[in-house]
Order: sequence, then structure tokens, then C-alpha cells
Amino acid sequence: MSENEQQLILSIETSCDETAMAIIKDGREVLSNVVASQIESHKRFGGVVPEIASRHHIEQITVVLEETLKQAGITMDDVDAIAVTEGPGLVGALLIGVSAAKSLAFAHQKPLIGVHHIAGHIYANRLLKEFEFPLLSLVVSGGHTELILMDGHGQFEVIGETRDDAAGEAYDKVAKTLNLPYPGGPQIDRLAQEGEERFPFTRALMNEDTYDFSFSGLKTAVMNTLHNAQQRGEEVSSADMAASFQASVVDVLVTKTYRAVKEYGVKQLIVAGGVAANQGLRKALHETFTNEDVEVLIPPLNLCTDNAAMIGAAASIAYEQGHRAGLDLNANPSLSIEKYRKRSTLTKG
Repeated sequence: MSENEQQLILSIETSCDETAMAIIKDGREVLSNVVASQIESHKRFGGVVPEIASRHHIEQITVVLEETLKQAGITMDDVDAIAVTEGPGLVGALLIGVSAAKSLAFAHQKPLIGVHHIAGHIYANRLLKEFEFPLLSLVVSGGHTELILMDGHGQFEVIGETRDDAAGEAYDKVAKTLNLPYPGGPQIDRLAQEGEERFPFTRALMNEDTYDFSFSGLKTAVMNTLHNAQQRGEEVSSADMAASFQASVVDVLVTKTYRAVKEYGVKQLIVAGGVAANQGLRKALHETFTNEDVEVLIPPLNLCTDNAAMIGAAASIAYEQGHRAGLDLNANPSLSIEKYRKRSTLTKG
């Protein structure tokens, strides 16, 4: 590709309950970013039902494609490559996106690029500003809580991860305990702003010599506190409970992240994943790093939750590096981010 040529990538994201597509120009500019959410369909079940998610993806995929191209003002002839989330995620949901991407790549003779879902969340930040290495990424979502060190594009070293529940998973479970509607994370965050930290919940692993996380015990502590109060006939403020729970989660996330930033001497700290939208976490990170010699990047709310713009941003780097996937690309619901960058489908060729 010459200097004057633009790079246009059509990206597809169907790892969970959003059918999303985007057109990304030169890895940094969003020409369109369409998301068909399924929240209303899953709300009555209190969480995502995999089969329902897959059916909705099938119903929405062609509609979303047409709208994505229309908003960008282009046709498939203008697209240089097609990128798709191959994992991790719900296997049925992933298969819809992967099948659509392979069909489009075959029909229009376009290169195909498989993208790791978490790599996408990380690269959402590159839509804001160019990366400076080394950098540290704090990934916080419904299924992942990780600290990932990057010394260069496409290089992912996990230095800490959750040993049980992810932060977002704990939020959803606590929200259900408090009888809050799905999705629970935003509800807890909203309530926490109205309450006070009255319950001294545990900060698991915070003072241990590890960057790993654990939120299962915290979730259980919240449940036990509520149960014991009910047995005594006492009323517990949901706002205070939410504030206390969130204070514990945020304290652990920020403390461990701060230690890692200092130990590894990174130039940037980037936050990724759905829980990056949490106002309590965003505020604590900004307060902690205001006077520190590290740049903090947190994406806008629309780029925190699952979307295809982030997949296109990650795919742009892979495309420039010559990485391609074959038409035998398959969904991989448990794909490791460290193994992802070493796989044969991502080697130059």
C-alpha cells in the first residue's frame, strides 16, 4: 500500500450479545460503527442466553452490514480486508460472525484477519491516541480481569489475571443479589454514587506479591452480609451495599495497577473492557495518576462495551504486519491472548 492509499477494514464483532460491524480507516478513524444490542431480549432472563444471542446474530447480521457500509459511504469493492472476532466468547455467537466474515472474504476475494476479543478492547484506545511502548493495559470486563504488558504492537504478556470471578461477573452477581435489573454493572455503579462505604469488605490479594485478582470471596461476603441482615430483620441500604462493594473492587484494581505501572516503568496506562465505563473506577484512576509520569487512556463509553470499531483498530496493525487467516478460520471460545499472537494463522505469509 502506497503512502497516498487509504486502508479500509470491515470488522465484525459477535462474541456475546451485540451484533456489531464497523469500517475503520487507516487504523485510527471510524467511518461507521453500528451496534445492534440484545439487552432487552436478555433482560427478562437476568443474563445472556447463548442460544437466543446466536439467533439474534443471524437475524441482524445482514441488516447491520448494509447499515455499516451505508454510513461509511462505501461498497464492498472499497474494502481492503475483513476482520472478525474469533474468540474468546460464546461459541455459537462467535460462529455467526466468523461464518459471515469468511463468506464475505471468499465472495469478494478479500484478505481475512482473525482478532482476539481482548486485543480489540485494548486497541479501542488507539482510536484516541497512538500507543507509546512499553504500556500496561488494565482489562476489566464481564469475563476478564487482567493486567497485560505490551512492549510493541501485537505483543501481549499477561502479568496478572483473575483466579475466579472477573470484576464484571462479580458486579452482575451482586446486582442480582440486590434485585437490580440486567445488566447489573451500570446499576451498581449508579447506586454506589448515592451510598456510603459502610461495610468493610475484603480486598483479596491486594497486599500479596502477585498481580492476580480474586473477586469470588467479595461477592460471597456481600451475599452473606445481606442474608445475615435479613435473618436479624434488619434493613440494609442497597446504595450503601453497592458503594461498599464498588469501593473494594476499585481499590484492588487501582492499587495493583499502580504497583505494576511503577515496577515496569510504562509510558502509558490504558484501560479496556466494559467495566472501563464504571464511573467510580474512572475517577479513582484519574485521581491516582494525576501527578504521575504516565499517560492514562480510557476510551469513551461507546468504545468500552463490545463494538466492532475496536476489532478494526486491532486488525489494522495485524494487516500492516502481514498477518492473515485462512478460510479454515474457526471460532475459538477459550482463545488465550498470549497464544493468539503466536498462532500460525497470524504469522507472516
